Amino acid sequence: MKINKTKLQGILTIELDCFKDQRGFFLETYHAKRYQDHGISDSFIQENHSRSLKGVLRGMHYQKRKSQAQLVTIMHGAVYYVCVDLRRESSTFGVWHGVELCDSGIMQLYMSSGFAGGYCVLSEVADLHYNVSELYEPNDEGGLLWSDPDVNIDWPISNLKINTRDSEFPKLVNIPVDAFPLVNT
Repeated sequence: MKINKTKLQGILTIELDCFKDQRGFFLETYHAKRYQDHGISDSFIQENHSRSLKGVLRGMHYQKRKSQAQLVTIMHGAVYYVCVDLRRESSTFGVWHGVELCDSGIMQLYMSSGFAGGYCVLSEVADLHYNVSELYEPNDEGGLLWSDPDVNIDWPISNLKINTRDSEFPKLVNIPVDAFPLVNT
């Protein structure tokens, strides 16, 4: 596997070794020792699977007190995945990074704790699998407005389908200090 750094410390893309033949393919989506050797030492304790239709935008989500590191893998389809740095002490606070994840060249995204994450679906349907380092707690969820002009995420498609909750998250400047994610160390 090949690890690629991004402009945001704590966000990595991972190119997986994929073994293909006439029957299909095989790849390892997680191998604890191999990931630890590359500096990803989180203990992933919950796995999630999300299916969404074309044009759906999910995000920008995070947990406040139990911030989650995530290892995201696209299983089917294509999405544009975005991470926004919410670590107040970071020199890249409020900066976003986006990457296309698709099943034609399966790549993972690692997002350390302290980020808001979300994605829009580029294909007719997309299945996203992600491991997280903390259990999901509905009462601990926070969110950042997906269209905050100060963050200025360049989503690759228009006419997005967004649920009410995601469209009512606050802008970055309106998030109370105590509602930013606590970074796990």
